[in-house]
Amino acid sequence: MNSLFLRLTGRSAKAETNEQRLGDFTTTPRVIILSALAIIIGLLGAVVALVLLRLIGLFTNLFFFQRWDTTLVSPAGNQLGILVVLVPVIGALIVGFMARYGSERIRGHGIPEAIEAILINGSKIQPRVAILKPLSSAISIGSGGPFGAEGPIIMTGGAFGSLIAQFLRLTSAERKTLLVAGAAAGMSATFAAPIASTLLAVELLLFEWKPRSLIPVALAAVTADAARYYLIGAGPLFPTPAHDAIIGVGGQMGCVLVGVLAGALSALLTLAVYAAEDAFRLLPIHWMWWPAIGGVVIGLGGLIFPQALGVGYSTINALLQGKVAVGTILGILIVKSIIWSVSLGSGTSGGVLAPLLMMGGALGGILALILPFEGTGFWELIAMAAILGGTMRSPFTGVIFTLELTHDVNALLPLLVACVIAHGFTVLTLKRSILTEKVARRGYHLSREYAVDPLEILFVREVAQTNVVALSPDTLVRDLAKRIQDGDRPRGQYLFPITDKDGLLVGVVARSDVQRAAEDKASELAHLRLADIMNSDPVVAYPDEPLRVAVSRMASTGLTRFPVVEPDNARKVVGMVSLHDLLKARAHNLEAEQRRERILPLRIALPRFRPRSQATESESEPDVEVEPGDESTTESTGESEADKTTSQT
Repeated sequence: MNSLFLRLTGRSAKAETNEQRLGDFTTTPRVIILSALAIIIGLLGAVVALVLLRLIGLFTNLFFFQRWDTTLVSPAGNQLGILVVLVPVIGALIVGFMARYGSERIRGHGIPEAIEAILINGSKIQPRVAILKPLSSAISIGSGGPFGAEGPIIMTGGAFGSLIAQFLRLTSAERKTLLVAGAAAGMSATFAAPIASTLLAVELLLFEWKPRSLIPVALAAVTADAARYYLIGAGPLFPTPAHDAIIGVGGQMGCVLVGVLAGALSALLTLAVYAAEDAFRLLPIHWMWWPAIGGVVIGLGGLIFPQALGVGYSTINALLQGKVAVGTILGILIVKSIIWSVSLGSGTSGGVLAPLLMMGGALGGILALILPFEGTGFWELIAMAAILGGTMRSPFTGVIFTLELTHDVNALLPLLVACVIAHGFTVLTLKRSILTEKVARRGYHLSREYAVDPLEILFVREVAQTNVVALSPDTLVRDLAKRIQDGDRPRGQYLFPITDKDGLLVGVVARSDVQRAAEDKASELAHLRLADIMNSDPVVAYPDEPLRVAVSRMASTGLTRFPVVEPDNARKVVGMVSLHDLLKARAHNLEAEQRRERILPLRIALPRFRPRSQATESESEPDVEVEPGDESTTESTGESEADKTTSQT
């Protein structure tokens, strides 16, 4: 911890070596405290999942069968007749009232709201959301809403994790970890899928892959899954017949076809949801009434095809067992897709995973009629995972989630093929996923691509300027001010190191300080020296530091230029690094991504044959190199006055 403090403040012990100062990870012992809290949150998440499932069962029985029972049942067996149309409308009216007069945060399918809380609200969720979200979701699903329980439980678990974090003295990053731990715990307890829950947290909520957050989140998910055994029961949720570990070429090509079609269906469903939302925005009524209109669509769909109502776990299980008729499969694809898209676009409360599983299974059931037989429920299983990977843009989560739901490990390779193909299709056809589109519509941008920061792999020595003018402390301020006024100074240098007769650093002075002293102390200029106005305790950088450390130091100090000194002698100046120099790291990264070149020319393999196209390419596309340390670049960038006048005071 001491060495970390020294690095952040620009000072390091002389005996400290490069190997001691640099490490692969930035995790501190704080992770132990967070892990202990995450285990508690995991237990709480299991209880919350149980309560939500019981509430869904209770409201389903009340709305459709007029009985007090918490057992999960399908609304399809109701005897309401034409009155079934009114049930979703009543539930939607209740949800709309709760959203308007309780909290608007309960609207939607949960995951975008959790993302927004993390990115915008500092991982702080209102306490009432922890109560209203599961209650509103249970009413929405229990009254026939074609949703799953996972989105609401993610939001609810995250709300409880955030509440615990808000009672403690934690950073925003630590609050985020506990919020996501609660979300992962809720999903793990609901589906008996701790690994997929952890992956979903990493791919959708954490926005980082660091031990400081991964360890607590994984422990929360594992704890919730262990508690689930005693509260809800063991998995898998959808057991399937065992499939062959090896499938032929025809089977692999079938997986590619499933991936493409699942990606197309994912794109269509995403567009349908937000087309419905855009249509509702055109209505001249308050958004509180939108869910009721969506409820009418749900009711009509339920009247035509009762299996489309509710969570649909029994229908998913039947699809995987190969016990669903073609007519039912078509009903799922058509009716379920329509009522789900419209009702979700209306802003009611409910999740997306279970409906996607059902619609993906229906797609697989249709394709099973034309693809090679690989076992009962095989293509339904592959299509389920593929539509998750395509719609949520989380292919690894789709693969592992499906494996944990079914325990069919033999399907691992086909699942991976279909998921990445579907993921690639939607990435190329849609800019954003069904989860991030809502965040973007609220004026925020979320990148789903994670990579190593180029500032982490480049060092100060690679971008620092070495042609630096150092001045004597006895130099008169008026002389330097005149040189600056006349333009007699190194191009781009706005900070001057002050060195003694032995060439050792004794301070720094900024160009702005010199000009300010010349204006404010005109009467004293005859004897005013640089030693009188210099900063004798400058913040410095070291050649063997990653640029990320230098950037962090600039952010914490507000300075944009540091003298670079030797690691073993903090008074020996070897160069200067500025904020502009750090942009070279980004330029280096762009060059690696955009510059195309042929390393091994064809004439090596065919020495007597040189294609004309190659000669044309070599003549028309000359190599362009960026020369580090070009002093003229600093002058030509047109730096702002605020940047130029930043001083070490």
